[in-house]
Amino acid sequence: MIAKMTQYSFILLHGDKEAFLSELQQLGVMDITRSTKPVDSFSQSLLDNIATLRNDIDCTIKGSDPALVELEAGRDAILDEIAEVTPWGEYDRERLSPFGIHYYAVATKKFDPAWEEKYALQVVGSEDGLTWFVVVGDNAGFPLKELPAPQHTPSELAPILEDQEDKIALHRAILEERKGNLPKMEKHLKNMQADLDRYLAGVAAVPAAEDTIDTLVGFAPSENDEAVTAFLDQSGVFYLKDEAKVQENPPIKFKNNKFVKMFEVLTDMYGRPAYDGFDPTPFIAVFFLLFFALCMGDAGYGLVLILVGFLLKKVESFKDMAPLVVTLGIATVVVGFFLHTFFSIDIAQWKCFEGIRWMFLPDEIAGYAGGMVLSLIVGVVHLCIAMVVKAINCVKVNGFAASLGTLGWTLLIVGGVIVGAIALTGVLDKSVTKWVLIGLGIVSALGIFVFNDPKRNKFANVGMGLWDTYNTVTGLMGDVLSYLRLYALGLAGAMLGMAFNDMGKMVLGDGSNIVLWIPFILLVLVGHTLNIAMCALGAFVHPLRLNFLEFFKNSGYEATGRKFNPLTK
Repeated sequence: MIAKMTQYSFILLHGDKEAFLSELQQLGVMDITRSTKPVDSFSQSLLDNIATLRNDIDCTIKGSDPALVELEAGRDAILDEIAEVTPWGEYDRERLSPFGIHYYAVATKKFDPAWEEKYALQVVGSEDGLTWFVVVGDNAGFPLKELPAPQHTPSELAPILEDQEDKIALHRAILEERKGNLPKMEKHLKNMQADLDRYLAGVAAVPAAEDTIDTLVGFAPSENDEAVTAFLDQSGVFYLKDEAKVQENPPIKFKNNKFVKMFEVLTDMYGRPAYDGFDPTPFIAVFFLLFFALCMGDAGYGLVLILVGFLLKKVESFKDMAPLVVTLGIATVVVGFFLHTFFSIDIAQWKCFEGIRWMFLPDEIAGYAGGMVLSLIVGVVHLCIAMVVKAINCVKVNGFAASLGTLGWTLLIVGGVIVGAIALTGVLDKSVTKWVLIGLGIVSALGIFVFNDPKRNKFANVGMGLWDTYNTVTGLMGDVLSYLRLYALGLAGAMLGMAFNDMGKMVLGDGSNIVLWIPFILLVLVGHTLNIAMCALGAFVHPLRLNFLEFFKNSGYEATGRKFNPLTK
């Protein structure tokens, strides 16, 4: 959910601004309205220093930096030159220079002995199918392209290479020594970021009374009102306090439990809602989890994800992602068991599950593939929830009268789905179902075609209602069919996994030859590893699409808000 905000307006003497902002940083809950980008040369300099230090930290962690890369490239160039001059051996270049030496190399099988009779030619060496030779003096008409004259001999390059290796070793030692200073570097980076943040907040102050006073605007969560008020009263600064208004574009802070909080990163990928909007994260948490598990569709793959999640906890740069990966793995295990698939093996055939086969998804439902029907059902539920959310938020923002059109569509579609589902269970007979649907249609039609905009002419409302009907019917059908991707991705992963299993069985044969177990294990292990990687990619991208497009479109979600970013130390 979206945390309520309180707006604070400050008036303070120009000379007290820096001290006041520093105290606000200590408080750590006040978001001062400010730019997120450099606004002058000083802030740009601060940002450049931050970028430089961040790059130094990254290079230290990786154990490499541009200077080391350049040194290693220089060493490789020396090694290449040594490989080029080694065939020519050791010689005195100054003594040979007056004689006009021309250097050549050719495939040994293409070397023509007749050249030795026509030119002053001397073979230097032959190795790896190549022959190196020189022509002394006149080489006019020689059929091969002349090679550049060597600039060094191997003995001359040896100390240069040794010196380059020493430089590389010294630089690596410096990088290794710098790792011990990583905590200080990271602390300094955070301090620099805090300084930039405070400076941008100070620049955002509006001067008044001939630059003798400054005014600032900030927002803090309403749950912190007591602490903030006590701090401001003690500081002696003049301030005004009011409930945050949508028109002021207050920052958005989410207030969710630990489970939902894991999925806030997905919401931020799209954008935070407006202050009078709704937080989509709880819906993303449930349905992204379900969609991901359906796309993976394998209990064995879920166990692998859980293991990967626990391993990520030990990696500093990925430990924040570990809980989410473990959660996705657990969901995949549960859904994979329901789909009775374990490393692309149908566990419904195992005798140990004979008594609980009723828990597994049937292969067919009403003559159609069970997975396909399940995907469509999940899609319809997802879209119905989106429409209900849109209707509730529309009433909250615009009022009941201005929301009758949205309420009409919600009643017609969601109500129709619910009545139809109940009718399928046999609770309602056909005649009752018919009259209930007729009643829903009449009430919905009034909202859709007559009262969709109370301020507009009724004939214009009918026209807009017809246009909305066309868009809704055509769009909704496509949206529902989009959920077939859940079935398709799960099926593709299962089929590819089965293919690797079948190839492994072909290699293993009857299992009597112990030696064949090695290629069998390697083939199955590599195959399923590749399949897990591809399935995980699809299971991440396509559920995001279903949430960001289908759900957000039908729920009326607009990502126009900005993230809560308080001044902190």
